[in-house]
Amino acid sequence: MFEKINSHNEWDKIKEIIVGTGKNTTATLTWKRDKKVDEKNLEQAIKLAKEACPQWLYDEIEEDLDGLAKTLQDLGAIVHRPKAYDLSKIYSSPFWYSNSNNLYNARDLNLVVGNSVIESPSYYASRYYENTGFYEIFYKYFKKGFKWIAGPKPMLNYEAVLPYFKDHDNRELTSEDIKHKNLTEGRLEKLHKLDEKEILFEAANTLRLGKDLLYLVSSSGNYLGAKWLQSVLGDEYKVHVTNDIYRSSHIDSTLMALKPGEILMNSARVTEKNCPSLFKNWDKIYFEEVAPTSEIELKIQKEIRDPIAKKLKELGFISNIDDMSSPWVGMNLLSFDQETVLVDERQLKLIKLLESKKYKVVPIKLRHMYTQGGGIHCATLDTVRESKLEDYFS
Repeated sequence: MFEKINSHNEWDKIKEIIVGTGKNTTATLTWKRDKKVDEKNLEQAIKLAKEACPQWLYDEIEEDLDGLAKTLQDLGAIVHRPKAYDLSKIYSSPFWYSNSNNLYNARDLNLVVGNSVIESPSYYASRYYENTGFYEIFYKYFKKGFKWIAGPKPMLNYEAVLPYFKDHDNRELTSEDIKHKNLTEGRLEKLHKLDEKEILFEAANTLRLGKDLLYLVSSSGNYLGAKWLQSVLGDEYKVHVTNDIYRSSHIDSTLMALKPGEILMNSARVTEKNCPSLFKNWDKIYFEEVAPTSEIELKIQKEIRDPIAKKLKELGFISNIDDMSSPWVGMNLLSFDQETVLVDERQLKLIKLLESKKYKVVPIKLRHMYTQGGGIHCATLDTVRESKLEDYFS
């Protein structure tokens, strides 16, 4: 069953939702056209990419996503799942070659605003065709009628990703950096900036709040992205920009709107001093005491992914498998409705806090969200909620 797409915020009751898949996941391989790659090196790189994604790992990922889908169905939602194509296939533009990565994070590149789906133009060449994995679902919705908007495909014929520090490993640490290291056995989050030559952003940089949207400028979204988003949404919506609450990646492990007037905030990043003014009259639930990154995830990263990433770099390929989500991806929850939230089962302190605030908490198992780059909110895309367009700030 496919109803007409309709989702205006992060908290009204979900009727239909997409849950991603771990099938056919592979390590990314990207290289510039002007960089000659030896055929033997390419063969070796393809072999290494497969080794970085052992079958047992992705069997567990799919098992957990199936469990998430079943929980959502039990709550009353209709769940749609993408069919993964061969993500290892190399494709090209006039400027570079790449393969794809996964279809795990359904929300990353898709922004549902009312009856519109907006595809965002990522700075990753490896995400160029990722959304095609969701097109079979979108075309079924299209028969019911919705506005389908795709951001301009970036050329990426220049260095779009700029270093944040001259020396990443020896930078001056913030309090967030220190907490991050303590939760990850000493790892530092990789940081960079985006150039402003092209429109570059990922949909998960945006928080939907009815007629208002909060857009995070970070390593996955530049200022041009916010300007373009405002231009396509028009005068009916207001895109607010924040640039000092989180330097790396998406907004939904930093701010989680639970219902009108109440928001969960990551206090390792957000304080009263830098809290977006949009929420000055909202009740704020501050929290940062997430569970440490799981030992098995850190073991996979250290023993499999990091060494392979190093070898790929030596062979002349760009790959993102040397990176992990921050430990605060444990705050990446999904509101099923204004009383019910789906939360990572390891986050016992967060569960207790939310229950004290009278929320019904549904624990979810996602064993590999740190290496896969996303939690429950990231892995889902609500397409239909029982909602209407409202102004929550006037």
